[in-house]
Amino acid sequence: MGKYVGQDVAKLGFGMMRLPALENGEIDLGQVEQMVDLFMAEGFNYFDTAFGYLDGRSESIVGQAVVQRYPRDKFLLATKLPPWELKESADMQRIFDTQLARTGAGYFDYYMLHALGKGNLGVCDSLGAWAFLRDLKAKGLVRHIGCSFHDTADVLDEILTKHPELDFVQLQINYADWEDDGVQARLCYEVARKHGTPIIVMEPVKGGSLGTISGPALDVLKAIRPEATAASWAMRYAASIDGLITVLSGMSTLEQMRDNCATIKAMEPVTEADHKALAEVLRVLAETPTTPCTKCNYCIEKCPANIPIPSIIDAYNTRRTYDNPSGSHYAFVTRGKGKASECIACGVCVERCPQHIEIVELLKECAVFYD
Repeated sequence: MGKYVGQDVAKLGFGMMRLPALENGEIDLGQVEQMVDLFMAEGFNYFDTAFGYLDGRSESIVGQAVVQRYPRDKFLLATKLPPWELKESADMQRIFDTQLARTGAGYFDYYMLHALGKGNLGVCDSLGAWAFLRDLKAKGLVRHIGCSFHDTADVLDEILTKHPELDFVQLQINYADWEDDGVQARLCYEVARKHGTPIIVMEPVKGGSLGTISGPALDVLKAIRPEATAASWAMRYAASIDGLITVLSGMSTLEQMRDNCATIKAMEPVTEADHKALAEVLRVLAETPTTPCTKCNYCIEKCPANIPIPSIIDAYNTRRTYDNPSGSHYAFVTRGKGKASECIACGVCVERCPQHIEIVELLKECAVFYD
């Protein structure tokens, strides 16, 4: 590929979506600032947020924890324009102005159309979103334009063919999804490489799932690298690809931050033996049927029943994995919110889900067990 956009960016990015929270549900700003300081002290400086993350709070938190505390030329900031919020062309400028106000950043280093797929290409085309991004770049309000993507490889090929002006693409890549028929991580990666488009990796630990594996699956990894965490294996896998700008991790504790920083600073590309071990891990994990939710929370942003879908799926996955009939986890996550049985089957969550989970049917199953 030669020299490419983002080649010199440090290969760990801080995804500001799964931030630590206090008992009352508010974001723990003090701990976020500690994490930011550690991240910067370790030589990393790429922060990723979005208009809708944390119900709109993420961009403001970035403003407080990063922008107000560090010189603007010492960090890189990325955010996203959500196609599902666009009803008319003026909405794009309104949202962008809101993002500048929330962050106080003055400009964005990386700006992208959020979660592109076949279902929202139409609104981007009809409202002139591509031209809007080009105009922002021409004015110096953003440095690089691109998209985050959740769909099949053929759709990505169509986008990159029609829009060679895109400087980068953000893809879901991890060892569990590499050959997954729904995510098509490998196929999408190959499309980006074909077009010479640099890649930002999201969901390297699959929403944290690959960092919490245990039992026989974890034993496979410990046999090769006894001191390495499960998350570090996933991070090394994602950071080993070519054409990489950075690997985003949605860290929510200082310990996760320390582990990721140490892993990337002492980066060792995955070996043939590592690939064989990861293949064995996938074989072991495949024996336990679970739902591949990454906790991106897109499903709940428009849920009319206020159902905490990702948390319910997590509780249900735990029940199935450990054969634990207790409903205490479920009772906790649904306290003060909608229960699985309150789903009205509107299907909005299914349309929003990047993992293509049949959420309505799954909630019916959960309701049988818990409600």
